[in-house]
Amino acid sequence: MTTHDQATPARASDDPDYAANLRRATLASSVGSALEYYDFALYGLASALIFSKVFFSGLDPAVGVVASMATFGVAFIARPLGGIFFGTIGDRLGRKWVLLVTIALMGGASTLVGVLPSYEQVGIWAPILLVFMRLLQGFGAGAEQAGATVLMAEYAPVRRRGFFAALPFIGIQAGTLLAAGVFVYLGTLPTEVLLSGVWRIPFLASIVLIGVALFIRLRLRESPTFVQLEKQEQVADSPLKEIFTSSFPSVLRGIGLRMAENGGSYLFNTLAVSYVVGTIGIGAWIGPLAVAVGSLVGMISVPFAGHLSDRFGRLPVYRFGAAFLLVLAFPGWWLLSLGNPVIVIIVIAVAIGFGVNTMLGAQCAMLPELFGNRHRYIGVATSRELSAVLAGGLAPVLGAWFIAITGGAWLPLAIYVFVLAAITLGTTFITPETRGRDLTRLQDAVLDSDEDVRTRPTAMVSKKEHLARSSFVGGSR
Repeated sequence: MTTHDQATPARASDDPDYAANLRRATLASSVGSALEYYDFALYGLASALIFSKVFFSGLDPAVGVVASMATFGVAFIARPLGGIFFGTIGDRLGRKWVLLVTIALMGGASTLVGVLPSYEQVGIWAPILLVFMRLLQGFGAGAEQAGATVLMAEYAPVRRRGFFAALPFIGIQAGTLLAAGVFVYLGTLPTEVLLSGVWRIPFLASIVLIGVALFIRLRLRESPTFVQLEKQEQVADSPLKEIFTSSFPSVLRGIGLRMAENGGSYLFNTLAVSYVVGTIGIGAWIGPLAVAVGSLVGMISVPFAGHLSDRFGRLPVYRFGAAFLLVLAFPGWWLLSLGNPVIVIIVIAVAIGFGVNTMLGAQCAMLPELFGNRHRYIGVATSRELSAVLAGGLAPVLGAWFIAITGGAWLPLAIYVFVLAAITLGTTFITPETRGRDLTRLQDAVLDSDEDVRTRPTAMVSKKEHLARSSFVGGSR
């Protein structure tokens, strides 16, 4: 066990400066997460309900929905490029300044979507400009969430890393909730009012979140583990080379862990909304309301899952979430096909709130713990964004295509969710447990020896449990 590991758990309470920086890092990461997922949820819901009519009005309605979903997925082409580009900079120059650039790029592109001309105004240039904005958004987002994840894991007290690393992801739920709430209201408006320009207002409002995030991040200090890396002159000259030579097994594990979490998120946040509104024909406000309820549940379930991962390990919590989604796949999509508004809300909210977010809560600390200190940022970013292409980016497009060619059958969608969940569940059995790992180590977790694992800090226990254990030991003497 390193000195760093031993000191970290106490620092949050004993060192006021450390505690202040921990709070600042949590807030900085949370606001960024809120902006990213506000933008992505907003774009996803608009893709399902608006963009086919505004930017693809010259196409057949069913084809327009597929094209609209394709613009949603196109950002996932840029995300790995952004993750590699900014991840390399983050491992060479530090986490803070990368997070400033990515939030400005991502949020600026989202704001500009709100001023784009429609297809009726400029023809083919409308979808071209939309795709360009989406590419810019994806390029910035490719390193934003990875940076927030790494930053919080490196700042957090080691025995409570799962809980603290999960706290910024409340911002994901808040951003998704905000976007869904906006569309619940927009769904009650007459179609002609909505399409006349009201849909632009939520995108323009992104600029407020950008300003808040930039203000907070300018006051943020660099992560303590990166500072230690600089002091010891161990910063990697080529972190990208390290990732694709010595660290690729960890990247593959990260991708596998993300398939159900990321793919399931977009399938239930976006495609399910399009399915129940466009194919089943329920009210346009029902889908966004279901997403909003799921996000409310997630505001509790994500940090709670992070806390449980501190107590019982990352892998058991992760397996529960993957197994939950796997079991829900077939009955869940069948229930959605019935078109009952109450059932739709329950299924989407449960899938997001418990299935997806249980995995997310454990993942927040686990992905950074998988990688060594020299290439952690780019390792997390590469794992996240390659999986985002394979799972999140393809999910809405393939799903919309399945719906189109099968006339609205639910079975292919259920099979899709089942396969993604099975991949992630299987990956948990070839991934090492990482709870309590020293983040100053240069090698990946897969290379840790049995002695390395045995000397990690033990799980955090409550005061009540600590007193009970102390009494038992005292009595036995």
